[in-house]
Amino acid sequence: MQQQLREHLEQIVSLTDEEFALVLAQFTSRQLRKHQFLIREGERVREMYFVVTGLLKLVHTDATGRAHVVSFALEDWWEGDFAAYLAQTPATLSLQCLEDTAVWCLPLEGYDYLCRQLPQMARFFLVKFTRGGVAAQQRILSLLALPARERYELLLRQYPTLPQRVSKTLLAAYLGLSRETLSRLVEPGRVPKIVR
Repeated sequence: MQQQLREHLEQIVSLTDEEFALVLAQFTSRQLRKHQFLIREGERVREMYFVVTGLLKLVHTDATGRAHVVSFALEDWWEGDFAAYLAQTPATLSLQCLEDTAVWCLPLEGYDYLCRQLPQMARFFLVKFTRGGVAAQQRILSLLALPARERYELLLRQYPTLPQRVSKTLLAAYLGLSRETLSRLVEPGRVPKIVR
């Protein structure tokens, strides 16, 4: 697990062995079972998470009780209720394991410490948060502007393995569709090939 984290960080920044040891000292690792929660709406968010193995879903439940899938987090992704994490306010999102999952956990104090002590880690997080913001904008635009089939095809291009790992109900909630609409887009028993 340590090597995977180091390789992930070093895709953006360089770290000496001593610097990586300092980074690693700020993290704890956790193993979770399918259906366990890392974050529940209304609770204080103490950590953000780097996914080593497994799959998570980030969900917001509206006033009517309807669950909206905000994102899925696969291996090598960072996930959390970042607004609540940075502001130390109650969570407005829940983060739940869809598979048995292993994560590295970074508390806010560790995040702040790394950003102060290692400028390259401040740069790493800036790059990651910026990319996440861009991806969120693109997702919003796709929900606003693209027809259902194009949203589904975009999901297949971006995350080709996701339909094999997630139920149609969850995919539909992520795409802003009903399950019935998604079923009409997908032939039973197979995922359509997307020409790139």
